[in-house]
Amino acid sequence: KNKNNSKGRPRSPNCCASSSATSAPLRFTRRKAAIILYTNTSTHRTMRFHLAFIASALSAVTVSSFAPAVGRSGPSAARASSSLQMSEDADTITLGIFGGGTVGGGIVEILSRKASYFKQLTGKNIEVRKVCVRDASKPRDFDLPEGCSIVTSYDEILDDEDIDVAVEVMGGTTDAKDVVVGALKKGKSVVTANKALIAKDLPEIEELLLSLDGTAQFRYEAAVCGGIPIIRSMQSDFVGDEIRLMSGIINGCTNFMLTAMDRDGKSYDEALSKASELGYAEADPTLDVGGFDARSKLKILIRLAYGMDVEEDEISCRGITELTKIDFGYAKTLGGTIKLLGVAERNDSGEVSAFVSPCYVTNDDPLSSVNGATNAIEVISDNLVQSIYIGQGAGRYPTANSCVNDIVALAKGDTTPLPFNPKSTDTKFVNNYESNFFIRLSYRDQVGITRQVGEICEKHGVSIHSILQNPIAKAQESAFAIVTEKVEYAAIVRVLADVEALSWCKGKPFYMPVLREDWQT
Repeated sequence: KNKNNSKGRPRSPNCCASSSATSAPLRFTRRKAAIILYTNTSTHRTMRFHLAFIASALSAVTVSSFAPAVGRSGPSAARASSSLQMSEDADTITLGIFGGGTVGGGIVEILSRKASYFKQLTGKNIEVRKVCVRDASKPRDFDLPEGCSIVTSYDEILDDEDIDVAVEVMGGTTDAKDVVVGALKKGKSVVTANKALIAKDLPEIEELLLSLDGTAQFRYEAAVCGGIPIIRSMQSDFVGDEIRLMSGIINGCTNFMLTAMDRDGKSYDEALSKASELGYAEADPTLDVGGFDARSKLKILIRLAYGMDVEEDEISCRGITELTKIDFGYAKTLGGTIKLLGVAERNDSGEVSAFVSPCYVTNDDPLSSVNGATNAIEVISDNLVQSIYIGQGAGRYPTANSCVNDIVALAKGDTTPLPFNPKSTDTKFVNNYESNFFIRLSYRDQVGITRQVGEICEKHGVSIHSILQNPIAKAQESAFAIVTEKVEYAAIVRVLADVEALSWCKGKPFYMPVLREDWQT
């Protein structure tokens, strides 16, 4: 100890591994080194010491002294070395990105633009070493960092032992799965934005992570609602809470379309055309307008909130393809609007129900004013009562920003042993729920229509709250609407089946739940 050298600062313990001595290595394990450091820093007086004596004592220690013993392999060996795979340079974390498109380019740009800040924040340089693309000759809208190369083979990244983290932003559920699973098995941590893959193969991914026992991390903040940090919040902010209800606008394309239909009076086809023009809708918009994209996200949120794995097909899913201007007209008459929502709720008996559907929401509801391609999620819980998350749910930089946050967390050494939260053993999923319902019926004019509807509702135990009919300008738009009292979804399905069979009913009846029980107050 050099008490007089007040300016002296301890050197990094890594200096101990830099010796070029060729003698047999001392059996000085990491645990013993850690004990020495702890002992010598146990008081304020001894914090100011020089590590020269440690460097001298370990002058014969080689890098191999800190590696697992010869012949040891498997997860236990990896844990003896480190909880996470890192490149040989302890001051650097290296990335391989699968996908050089919109999101991949955004990640590269953000990492390049804020490189100095990230170095101060994490103590490490974050370097993109390789970007894997389908066509290497295709021009890119971002500049490659120094030392980064474009590759076309997945193995160029997967088999590169110098790459610490695989970033998957290529999309799909086939090749993307091979990439994610392959990277994890090789000890690389994974950052992904792929909600379809996670929703489809969550149990398999979880089982693989458990078998690795912490040697690789799995991060997926960008998979649900793009730039909104809902995943991390579910992993950390509600651990001491009980979530009762989640309801959210979790698809930007459909929210943009519904805003255009409500606010601008657009038809469904006009709204879809505008969404496609602005890049919100894919060439095949089925996943968006059919509600399937929202259902994938809702499945992931159900696991995080309630600890249960639900097959996607078990979640009732209806998109916006059946909505018309007439529905928005009635919604305005009632004093509200229509939003495509993903909703999951746990009742007092521990049963969880969930659905994706257009919903009637009142004008004073916090979700009613969320317009355009914006996403929003409301969480009702025992402790925090009401939490609302609003932000951009898609796009180059919102999605890339969430990926970068995950990358930075890995560089800081953050770990998440159970990225999907613990499983629940006392929660049951039921494919049924209770709500008030809005029903729109198109008809051919004849006597006794309302009487027949009332009789069918009575038959199935459905009480009618109100009947609505706006002035009819065109015969082909003849329709009226009813709003029911709170009733089970299963009863509404039976009512609609009987009504559709009547001779005056034109086409399939449209229905949607009313979001709040207190929608009239």
